[in-house]
Amino acid sequence: MAKRTPVRDHRDAITLFARMGYAARGVVYLLVGGLAALAALGEGGQTEGSRGALESVLTAPFGKIMLAIIALGLIGYAMWRTIQAVKDADHHGTNAKGLAIRTGLMVSAVTHTLLAFYAASLIFRLGGSSGDSGGSEGIVSWLLQQPFGRWLVGAVGLVIIGAGIAHGLKGLKAKFDKNFDMPHQTQRWAYPVCRFGLAIRGLVFIIVGSFFLIAAYQISPSEAGGTEEVFSTLRSQAYGQWLLVFVAIGLFAFGAYSVLASIYRRINPAM
Repeated sequence: MAKRTPVRDHRDAITLFARMGYAARGVVYLLVGGLAALAALGEGGQTEGSRGALESVLTAPFGKIMLAIIALGLIGYAMWRTIQAVKDADHHGTNAKGLAIRTGLMVSAVTHTLLAFYAASLIFRLGGSSGDSGGSEGIVSWLLQQPFGRWLVGAVGLVIIGAGIAHGLKGLKAKFDKNFDMPHQTQRWAYPVCRFGLAIRGLVFIIVGSFFLIAAYQISPSEAGGTEEVFSTLRSQAYGQWLLVFVAIGLFAFGAYSVLASIYRRINPAM
């Protein structure tokens, strides 16, 4: 029996962590979308962001064990995003578009690392408030204290909006297909779900980015917000209940897309 080389073992470990990461992200968004849809329909759910969704896991049987697995998966996902950004694992290149995508991947690595640490803090009862607003407000407050802070907040908002547009295009044009190795029979039902999920997550990103722009314009951290604030904004509109249901189902679909990515996405762990 041939011995496995250290390089091969290294790549297998990266692939495993990447797939765990996609699955963990999928679980978070399945919870966010599912709970929000139930809340909108009056079935007892909560319109929480990703942090609130993680808090809800604590109420489940073996909640701390499940949170530990999710936290580990999110760290794996952050690691994979870092490799994608630094090593250009998906060959985005070094032109303006490629660098913008890779910058977005690095931002994703940071945000999912923070989310993983939040999940870990809940296990040891170190966590604070639920929802995303505290995180967003805290980031904006810190940025505003830096030199050119107002412009930094605005830049973050533009990056988030850019990521939202990229998600929308990725969904509408099914650009994820080039990285998927999925049987054609599965594609027939899975691709519409993936496209819808990506488009709705893109819409949520655009709204969140707009919150950051407003916070920069008014120099007010309280204007920033995350997914929970998006839900609140939608609920306050005409036909808000049905808008909320629509977006909640879309985020649930994005969770399904992430779980499918954990199974069918091609992972190139070359370092």
